[in-house]
Amino acid sequence: MRRVVITSAGVGNSVPVPMDHRAQFFNVGIQVVVSATATYNVQFTLDDVYNTAITPTWFNVPAPFTGATANQIGNLTIPCAAIRLNTTANTGNVTMTLIQSSGQG
Repeated sequence: MRRVVITSAGVGNSVPVPMDHRAQFFNVGIQVVVSATATYNVQFTLDDVYNTAITPTWFNVPAPFTGATANQIGNLTIPCAAIRLNTTANTGNVTMTLIQSSGQG
């Protein structure tokens, strides 16, 4: 997967970033950088975000990405369909960068 960068200048949910949940080895590197004061969650879903007949259920990625207020880096190894940034307070920019491993063994 190519590197994907999402920036939030306000509060709310970013667009979902689709993941390759069929990868042989699922691993997504996640980096979040806060430019001022912000509170955010990185969230994931197993639901099909392209199916308009359903409303996806979103779950917070475990620490350090739940209720975070500072720069964080980590990973997600739970295969999922999509990841998004949920910003709940923000006086600047919150930028999330995702890189998914290729799945090659």
